Amino acid sequence: MGSKAHLVRALYDAFARRDAEAMLGSLAHDIIWNEAEGNPYANGNPYEGPREIAEGVFRRLMTEWSGFSIHPEATYEDGETVVAVGHYTGTHRETGRRIKAQFAHVWTIRHGRVVRFQQYTDTLQLSEASGLAVAASV
Repeated sequence: MGSKAHLVRALYDAFARRDAEAMLGSLAHDIIWNEAEGNPYANGNPYEGPREIAEGVFRRLMTEWSGFSIHPEATYEDGETVVAVGHYTGTHRETGRRIKAQFAHVWTIRHGRVVRFQQYTDTLQLSEASGLAVAASV
């Protein structure tokens, strides 16, 4: 596994430990982060910088979901791009609905820092579990 894929795996491990300092410390100060179109958390796209990501994505995941986990199953590295595929699992606190949603994450890494992130996932499953309607994009 290349050094960039190793960095991405370390980020998933930090998320599993709920180690915000390690997660945010690997992000460039000017990172651009995009949740999948149709994801309830895409309302802040693009998130710019670690602070917006922490508040708009990570804090919401930790407070709105019980046992929310990321299960990366494979990573693929090419140049400055790492693609990870896997599943999310968790139970939405308000609705009690569980998810096991597939994801693909595209990470761009330069000089040992994440500069760009793009999520692709089963947004319908996330929306149904959270009880939030998804606005159709035209």
